[in-house]
Amino acid sequence: MLDVQHWLVALPPLAVYLIVAGVIGVESMGVPLPGEITLVSAALLAATGVVEPEWVAAGAAFGAIVGDSVGYAIGRRGGRPLLVRLGRRFPKHLGPAQLARAELSFARHGVWAVFFGRFVALLRILAGPLAGALHVPYRRFLVANAAGGLVWAFATTYLLFHLGRVAEHWLKDLSWAGLALAVLAGIASTWWLRRRAHRAHAEPARDEPTPARTP
Repeated sequence: MLDVQHWLVALPPLAVYLIVAGVIGVESMGVPLPGEITLVSAALLAATGVVEPEWVAAGAAFGAIVGDSVGYAIGRRGGRPLLVRLGRRFPKHLGPAQLARAELSFARHGVWAVFFGRFVALLRILAGPLAGALHVPYRRFLVANAAGGLVWAFATTYLLFHLGRVAEHWLKDLSWAGLALAVLAGIASTWWLRRRAHRAHAEPARDEPTPARTP
């Protein structure tokens, strides 16, 4: 992440916003890219005053919503064979086991898998193409997609932005206790959404039948 941040700091602000939108957009189409790392790096960069947090968040939300919609269209046209081909191309991220868990999440939670999937690495990549392949109604998908993209982008950006500003202030005053409190506050504020998202992703996997043991 530090390498990404050092690379972004050398770019003009407009280029940073476009890179955030582009990386997150392509990731949302079904290609494994470091979208969350890019957003985190840009948000921390905003805390130093190099870029504006509102434009970082807007770029991330735009990339997430448009990328998911393009991924939906691709999945709708290509169907499950497309997901299988992606799994062969990216077996570590989109292999049969990952695809099966994602499908079970959709079967159990419907469009809520799209919303909470924005906070889970696997579903963040597969939500759009998988929703299209499963023929989820586009209007329902778009509502969950837009809501998840906006909440994820703005909450992540502003949380890290304010956390970075607080950390910088306390470091100047050499108050490590204040820094520790700021970090704990940041962790606590994201705990609930991440817990819900991971539970929504993990519960279907636990519901899978256990194969019978051969004597």
